[in-house]
Amino acid sequence: MTTLLDGYREHIVAAHKQPLLLLLVGFITSFVFIRFSVRMIRAQVRWWPGNVTPGGLHIHHMVFGLGFLLAGGIGVFATYGGHPWIDVFGLLFGIGCGLVLDEFALILHLDDVYWGEQGRKSVDAVIFGILFTGLLLVGYVPLGAEPGEDTRWGLVTVISVNALAMIVTLLKGKVWTGLLGIMVPGLSWIGAIRLARPSSPWARWRYTTRPRRRARALRRERRLHRRADVARTWLFDLIAGAPDKVPAGHPAAHRVAERMAARASAHLDAHAARALARRSARLADRRSAAATPGSAAPAPGAGGGSREPGTRHGAQQRRRSVRAGRTRTYAVRPTGLEPRPDRHPRLRPHTRRIRR
Repeated sequence: MTTLLDGYREHIVAAHKQPLLLLLVGFITSFVFIRFSVRMIRAQVRWWPGNVTPGGLHIHHMVFGLGFLLAGGIGVFATYGGHPWIDVFGLLFGIGCGLVLDEFALILHLDDVYWGEQGRKSVDAVIFGILFTGLLLVGYVPLGAEPGEDTRWGLVTVISVNALAMIVTLLKGKVWTGLLGIMVPGLSWIGAIRLARPSSPWARWRYTTRPRRRARALRRERRLHRRADVARTWLFDLIAGAPDKVPAGHPAAHRVAERMAARASAHLDAHAARALARRSARLADRRSAAATPGSAAPAPGAGGGSREPGTRHGAQQRRRSVRAGRTRTYAVRPTGLEPRPDRHPRLRPHTRRIRR
């Protein structure tokens, strides 16, 4: 116990890293607590208090996190970073970081995707924030720079090469390797040398004319990355809970687009059904007219009053499908028209006979 206290005083207190340690403690504590709370609410445990809904309005814990962030950030500037206030405000700032980053996906998508597949981005943000703060606490500085170095050009070279390798790694689709390469230079260099992922921008730019390299990238994706994705999914389900199989809700724009697409599809289906019915009726009329020899020339004086069942007039009185799922019976020829005996039976009259 004495050894731990001496190490704490030497590496944390003497190095002025106690506020950063308290920030990390608040970060981890708030994330673990809020994840435990939402999982209890999701399981509908009776003895656990539910969501905060004053007046029916659901207040997300991101709102409380913003309050802690403002209190911690403003408090440090207001007290000039003096002790012991900087430790207190560092703890408050860490609590705010955990509450806000736990709903990072909601801020990114502007939709409540907490239990959806998109909600995994919140876990990614929290894990990266904890790792970044932990690396700062143990002594690593961004891009591999060390303040105590005497060689300026060597320092500039290390930072420049590491930054370039980090950009290449991110373009190759290796997000975690590139982000952690900010703190640890060797990771970004390894990621920049290895093959890119098939869906990355680097593969789209460089592997289109190199089929062998693209095939190697696909084989590596199937062999390694899919196993890593399965392990990552299992770990995230253990930490934050499994997402819903079906998203809880779509954004308003998506719902409107879906309704418009459904209406357009129904309109096109109805239009196609009407056109098909008209084509079928015309084909049936032609077949009936060709099959009935006496219907080609009606006798004078018939007056168009009575027709035999096989004639064109009877064929045009059949039931036709007007819309998808709806039928209507109507006559193609307007009522009150009588065919002229001197005209061809297939020609349709367009004028109404005047009766005196």
